[in-house]
Amino acid sequence: MSATPSMMLSPHVKDLGGGFEVRRVLPAAQRRSVGPFVFFDHFGPSTEKPGDQHDVRPHPHIGLATVTYLFEGAMMHRDSLGTEQEIRPGAINWMTAGKGIVHSERKPEALKTKTYVNHGLQLWCALPQQYEEVEPSFSHTAAADIPALQVEGVPVRVLVGEAFGLRSPVPTLMPTLYLDVSLPAGASFELPALAPEMALYAVDGPLWVDDAPLAEHTMAVLPDGERAPVRIRADGARRLVVVGGAPLDGPRFMSWNFVSSRRERILQAGEDWEAQRMGHVPGETEFIPLPDHPFKTQRHTSAVTPGGASDT
Repeated sequence: MSATPSMMLSPHVKDLGGGFEVRRVLPAAQRRSVGPFVFFDHFGPSTEKPGDQHDVRPHPHIGLATVTYLFEGAMMHRDSLGTEQEIRPGAINWMTAGKGIVHSERKPEALKTKTYVNHGLQLWCALPQQYEEVEPSFSHTAAADIPALQVEGVPVRVLVGEAFGLRSPVPTLMPTLYLDVSLPAGASFELPALAPEMALYAVDGPLWVDDAPLAEHTMAVLPDGERAPVRIRADGARRLVVVGGAPLDGPRFMSWNFVSSRRERILQAGEDWEAQRMGHVPGETEFIPLPDHPFKTQRHTSAVTPGGASDT
């Protein structure tokens, strides 16, 4: 079966405040999810200077796991469980929101007077329906503990899941695949069908996926199910990530920072956050207010379904 990309997804730029912009690839109109991944943000490389106000104030999540991975820079994670974890390049930070968690992401104290570059990815995975209301948790896996190997001379890090005989220690609640691949200039390697749903994203330059060109900052979604391997190559040194896993086990509603298989649960989470019943980050008094839509109008909530269809 052919593995030629079934679609190409280009990002749209979102300003998260203070001029801090991200490239958002998922969800897209053409494809709402790839495996459990329902959200894909790429930020940077951006230069952080003293006085920049790019901190993300405390905000809530339900029904998902956030996955934060840095190529450069640093950020300080704090949450309502009392976790304080500085996130550094190469580490995986997996936060299971479950029935509800509140967290902030700020500039580390030691970097407030320095100029540095921040560059990385933040992804969300929808939790399986049976685990949507689990107790929240946070897991930090240091860069040194992420398994790595070379495939045809190409360095590959197995960030989450299992590939090429290696298994990541990052704990998940569903079959998940997440790889960081560093292609040397002129190199190529074969990417087999490692999961029922898979996509790859060109982080810092154009690639070729078999004979199809993949532009920088674009995601190539591979055909679902059984497929032939694809050969990935590039003229210059390039970085790409591979994401995927098992299909979602049913439709998902997504609004603001909430994901759930039940629309009414999304609306309840909005009420809980507005009443400040979802917990607090110790030592922090700021928070991001509940947006008007859809919570105060109870509409405009979109669903994510297996296979990528959507409805409202």
